[in-house]
Amino acid sequence: MPATLSSPVFANAPSALGTAPEDRVPEPLETEIRKIYDRSPLYAQRFPLHAEPLRWSCYQEIPALSKTEIVQRGHTAFFRDYREVERGLQEKRYEYESTSGTTAGPMTVIMEDGWWNAQTARAYRAHPLLAPFADRPHRKCVLAPVGCSSNLCPYEDHPFPHRYFEGTVYLNLTSDPFVFPESEWDRIVLELQAVQPDILEGEPVYLSLLARAAQKRHVSVPSIRVVILTYGKASLEHSRRIAEVFPAAQVDLYGSTEAGYLFVGEAFKDDSRVIDANAFVELVPYGEREDVFQIFVTTRDRQAMPLLRYHTGDIVRRLPKGYRLLGRERDLYFRADGSIVSPWEIDHSLPSHFVCWHYSLQQTAENRWDFHYVSDHLAPAGIETSIAQTLGENVRVNAFRRRFIAPAASGKFALLKPLPKQ
Repeated sequence: MPATLSSPVFANAPSALGTAPEDRVPEPLETEIRKIYDRSPLYAQRFPLHAEPLRWSCYQEIPALSKTEIVQRGHTAFFRDYREVERGLQEKRYEYESTSGTTAGPMTVIMEDGWWNAQTARAYRAHPLLAPFADRPHRKCVLAPVGCSSNLCPYEDHPFPHRYFEGTVYLNLTSDPFVFPESEWDRIVLELQAVQPDILEGEPVYLSLLARAAQKRHVSVPSIRVVILTYGKASLEHSRRIAEVFPAAQVDLYGSTEAGYLFVGEAFKDDSRVIDANAFVELVPYGEREDVFQIFVTTRDRQAMPLLRYHTGDIVRRLPKGYRLLGRERDLYFRADGSIVSPWEIDHSLPSHFVCWHYSLQQTAENRWDFHYVSDHLAPAGIETSIAQTLGENVRVNAFRRRFIAPAASGKFALLKPLPKQ
């Protein structure tokens, strides 16, 4: 939607918002806002809404909602009578999950039964590589952190047949793939072969290490037509290692437990688009570049815990074919001149002949960084200098080859870990 002096910019396709006078909020967005106010008492408590047609000036006065505020208020603040939710949980009309707590502590998320599956289907329909699987039976294997998103991930060690739900098998039973014994990889690879999935979905580090395990066992899975990278930020190294063993198209599917799936695109093609049927995504200028934004999300057709102008903490760059997800704000580094360094810049600073299964670049002092990597070989000469030049002037980088790189307490991995901003 084109920007004016009085209207914000959205990442959605223009057709998702429709047309309206310059100072008026388009009807689809206004309708969703009023539904959210009707469904949840939280928003009227934060900012009362008048009955007159909404103008952009009023919309922009609605305060952004942060994860910190949700954690502080508690998930019960979204509901007028939480006893109804408790009954719904007992009767399986509602489900609940807990986010990983990487941003502002763990957050309980209440979702109506069927919402996660419905918004996943809408996400599939939004991309040509996934659309063929949206409305017909297919086989899928998922390898991700045990405490990942939605109600889909197992919490108990069930044997293989009991982890197969409606064509999907959940391969992982424990967290941190770097400490899986070989017997665990034997089981995972065997189940992958048994299912012969159309889709392989997972957290990029897990899938990279799965590729290593399959390669060591000389196993191929020719049935795989699409690999979905989700749950965490993928590096180009992850993508290449996965593609060497599972040579299928790769799709980057971005979302969160609380908001659902928001962007979908072909991995590393800079063509991610908003899943218009799932959310309105507002772009808020970030940093000094005109093409870099924070995102504020307003969910669509969400009954329980709907989100209005939700500040996800994610940063995107607008490019000719779509959007590039740069990562979480806390995981981005600013050079002295104000320009942003994201995992994309680090990926492209690595020599083309460098091969690793995972890496993590961690800042230890103002001009000092440690580059930890898991590889079958030592990094080539010059890699430290190349990374240092990307980070800025007078920066020194030390490279360390590791057997494993531990995840954060949340169970997630970070590619770029700058020092906390003061």
